[in-house]
Amino acid sequence: MRITRIEAWPVSMRLSEPYTQTFHTYEAAHNVFLKLVTDRRIVGYGCAAPAELVTGETPESVLEAIQTIVEPSIKGMDPLRSTLIMEKLRAEVFDKPAVLGAVDMALFDILGKRSRLPLWRLLGGFRSHIDTSITVGILPEEETVEQTRAWVDGGFRRIKLKGGHDVGLDAARVMQVREAVGSEVSLCFDANQGYTAEQTSWFAEQTIPARLQFIEQPTPQGDLELLGQIKRDIAIPVMADESLITLGDANRLAQGRMVDMMNVKITKVGGLSTGRQMISVAKSANIQVMIGSMDESALGVSAGLQLALACPNVAFADLDGHIGLEDDPAAEAILLKDGALYPSDKFGLGFNPPE
Repeated sequence: MRITRIEAWPVSMRLSEPYTQTFHTYEAAHNVFLKLVTDRRIVGYGCAAPAELVTGETPESVLEAIQTIVEPSIKGMDPLRSTLIMEKLRAEVFDKPAVLGAVDMALFDILGKRSRLPLWRLLGGFRSHIDTSITVGILPEEETVEQTRAWVDGGFRRIKLKGGHDVGLDAARVMQVREAVGSEVSLCFDANQGYTAEQTSWFAEQTIPARLQFIEQPTPQGDLELLGQIKRDIAIPVMADESLITLGDANRLAQGRMVDMMNVKITKVGGLSTGRQMISVAKSANIQVMIGSMDESALGVSAGLQLALACPNVAFADLDGHIGLEDDPAAEAILLKDGALYPSDKFGLGFNPPE
């Protein structure tokens, strides 16, 4: 089998309800779809969801890298030799995880289709579905409570609140939501790098009655030692997100016991292959893993879902990046029922549009 053609194109999908986090208000998801065509008529698809504030990538830079580096590097290669292909590309685009992630997804998609199995079964098939959290952006208290109640009424049992602008307002919102939804709904909080260590400690103290499952990336991504200090100082479990991009990051976080949890996002860490390695590193250090998502098509989210279903030590899923996207070409790759995600029964990643 050989890769005979490589195609990439931008896909923009508006959000039915824009949301705000610490540094930005998101109104649409801007992705890049990748298509690897083989001489056996098997086609693999991948999706890049570049995040300029996290990895420095844009849709334009992703498209350029695919056209100028990926295509001449891997055209003619055997897609079933995915390790060889990915090692070659990592040497050439090591600083572009969204590019690597899209190629890796497409290679795994080909493997699943060649094996005639959904990817989650091919990777181990530990579970058939998983609950996902749903994100509520930064809103005034009343609107936060209203939106949270709507999601809970829709079947979701884990809510992730965004914050990071104002620690006092954030703590008040958390407490109001807990009072509104009762004790049966799990609450998590994501500060998106918006706090200092002192603010994080104050927030943790103020929200003890809310029983948060974790606080995600409270401080700037580059200071891993600060995360470790916070983990030692507060009672809420601490999760790394933006601080976890490379396998080296995972090793440093694990060896230093700097966090309680890691958020592994396929497009952020450079693909399923690296994601699986990070999960193993976390397991060796008794660190819990959440599989997360960017604002991305169900094609990209499907890759995270397949991995979450395959791995026993994935404790949480935050795979809501596709929910609310309008005109998503891959919407049918994932099924959502009562707050739980199920893969489609199609082979690979579950996306096989008509040619």
